[in-house]
Amino acid sequence: MRHDIESLRGGAVRAIRSADLDEKTEIAQATAKLWQARRLSLRSPRDLAVPDRPGRPDKPLLTPPTQVKKRSLHTLHGRIALLHALAHIELNAVDLALDIVARFASERVPHSFFDGWMQVAFEEAKHFRMVRDRLQTLGSDYGALPAHDGLWQAAHDTRNDLTARLAVVPLILEARGLDVTPSLQVGLRAVGDTESADVLKVIYEDEKGHVAVGAKWFRFLCARERKDPAATFQALVRANFRGPLKAPFNDVARAEAGLTPAFYRSMTASTNH
Repeated sequence: MRHDIESLRGGAVRAIRSADLDEKTEIAQATAKLWQARRLSLRSPRDLAVPDRPGRPDKPLLTPPTQVKKRSLHTLHGRIALLHALAHIELNAVDLALDIVARFASERVPHSFFDGWMQVAFEEAKHFRMVRDRLQTLGSDYGALPAHDGLWQAAHDTRNDLTARLAVVPLILEARGLDVTPSLQVGLRAVGDTESADVLKVIYEDEKGHVAVGAKWFRFLCARERKDPAATFQALVRANFRGPLKAPFNDVARAEAGLTPAFYRSMTASTNH
């Protein structure tokens, strides 16, 4: 399915706008493949505008983060709730990766910037499908439970500043996945759900690369402006992120991705004070 994609930005916007999640992930991956094969221009005058919100089906019902209950991994319902929350995160991650490409397509950055983010979009689409398939195997589906709407708020708040977007989305939200996923894998294996744990293992390994893409381009932009990366990160987080950074941190995985403790250690539970 090609959808007559004629530019990278055009394909990314089409995927963001789609409310059909099979179509969304398909267009995202098709656009990534065409771009990596150098068969697309970066922009076209016929590209649609980047929407303020991505296309979504009628369900799940979106609620404030405080109203989404935490459940035990020891019950099937609890594991479904975890996977549903994860599917929601991965779906948002697809749109966030596409949005950074489409919204900043006129930014003065090398083509390799877009290579990195389209690889991220391709893998996030893969993750969403893997988690959704697992939900369906367990007798549920994405949309069956409420989900929170905090993730897209981060994109909206940083829509005019690429450096701020990189600080908040890959270097806070994606890095959080590196902190929490290993213990979730252990918990799932402990209750015998190796299939779900295996899905999380794939996501965890890929997410290291996604944080690395974010850290690489954050450092690139800081170097171009002759700014200190750690100090710039802290200033942008204070200005654009609500609430503290939460420990525990997976320092090893973060450092492998280029996100060293100098960035975030001093900000634990004191952000916005």
